Amino acid sequence: MTKCTTPSASFPRCKGRQVIARFDGGDVTSDGGILLLRQLDREMGLTRSVARRLSDARDPQRCQHRTETLVRQRVFGLALGYEDLNDHHALRHDIALQTAVDTDGVLASQSTLCRFEQQADRDWAVAIHEEMIEQFIRSFRRPPKKPLYLDFDATDDRVHGQQLGRHFNGYYNHYIFLPLFVFCGDQLLVSYLRPAYRDAAHHAGAVLALLVRRLRQAWPEVKIVFRGDSGFCRPLILNWCDRHGVDYLIGLAGNKRLAKLALDIDYASAIRFEKTWEKERVFGFIEYAAKSWKERRRRVIAKSETSRRGFNPGVEPQKAWNREVGLRGYIAPLALDYDVAFFSVRVRDELVPYDEGGRTFYQNAGDTNRDGIELALGWQLADQWRLDSALTSTRLK
Repeated sequence: MTKCTTPSASFPRCKGRQVIARFDGGDVTSDGGILLLRQLDREMGLTRSVARRLSDARDPQRCQHRTETLVRQRVFGLALGYEDLNDHHALRHDIALQTAVDTDGVLASQSTLCRFEQQADRDWAVAIHEEMIEQFIRSFRRPPKKPLYLDFDATDDRVHGQQLGRHFNGYYNHYIFLPLFVFCGDQLLVSYLRPAYRDAAHHAGAVLALLVRRLRQAWPEVKIVFRGDSGFCRPLILNWCDRHGVDYLIGLAGNKRLAKLALDIDYASAIRFEKTWEKERVFGFIEYAAKSWKERRRRVIAKSETSRRGFNPGVEPQKAWNREVGLRGYIAPLALDYDVAFFSVRVRDELVPYDEGGRTFYQNAGDTNRDGIELALGWQLADQWRLDSALTSTRLK
């Protein structure tokens, strides 16, 4: 049987209310962890600082709930997993949430919270992000000696209702928003909600410029590295980084030219595999310049893997769908037979071979469509004479 060596735990007082955690029964709540979040927020001062930055158009003489109280109620509710404002119809009476918000009375209703959130605009978003970045800067006692890695990531936020701004995204196969997140280590710096019809790199360059400017105001000598997947590989962003001394590690979508440039690395991994028959992974550097880079060559890290799956482990299987309908017949008086066929072929990830260095490689060339008609006629002129003709018309795409 578990033995509790600590009969009770005390938390800071909330106005006239004493907060004690005991293990001998009494009123039970499943949201007790909010008191720990309250303690953390007290030490950071995050909600207090954010509330001071927000402009509130309400008349203070006619308001029962302060801006700071509303911010805490909403933020703590989200932290507990209550996303809908309707949940606050019952939560406003929850003693644990009241204590976390630092009040001993009934909290704001869902209608009050809704009217408060309707004031949110671009200025609110800027103010909140400014405070998040200031909190990040204050978390360092001394200027950082190691580089700051700014990780940009666009991810899907699924919607299950008729929310304003929702759009269907074919890649994620769902109705979503496409928010942009920026992290430095474990700390969140930016959370920017965007509609799904926007590009993954939409406004990423502007966000990067604002972050770099503020961080260098605080630490002029700090080294900053921009990281992201291939969705952020845009000439505008790369050129800006080059001009302002920002290093970058960005994913680059593969193509046939890159594959040729990386052949030596492929050979190296294949030779190692033939010696050990174990999966081999080799990294190397190549110089590459896309046409949109205006002939500027950049250093690309290439990775090659060779395993029992073959020399082209990254090749996807080719899939094809064939449809054909036809008509065949014989006209006796004319001694004429005919054959008509309509066909349609759809190929996804079609494999195309190419030779390089005496070896044959394969790569996925993309999707292809073939539609056409075939016509064949045969005419028996005599016992020993026959005339045959065929015609094929194809549309390729």
